[in-house]
Amino acid sequence: MFKKIIRVVIFIPIAVVLILLSIANRQSVTLALNPFEPADTLLSVSAPFFVFLFIALMLGMVLGSLITWFKQGKHRQRARQEAAESTKWHVEADRQKEKAESLASQMVTTNS
Repeated sequence: MFKKIIRVVIFIPIAVVLILLSIANRQSVTLALNPFEPADTLLSVSAPFFVFLFIALMLGMVLGSLITWFKQGKHRQRARQEAAESTKWHVEADRQKEKAESLASQMVTTNS
């Protein structure tokens, strides 16, 4: 329930801002990718300005996520190594526990 309220509190204002941004920037602009001849139609794209803004926003989010993911790789690798070591030690502890129980049961049978 709390997560749902947080989502509503965060996503509704973001949606309103994006809608207002789209309405305010709906005039068509041309993005020229040829710096030497801007009139070249082969390397130019015309679209409403908000489309370019959204593409830049999405590209920034994807690149930021990828950079963060790669930077945190060493932490994920360390967590995997520690999980494997933890599993190894749990197996060893279980093995030692079984060994101790079997020795205890042997001592009880020999003392009786």
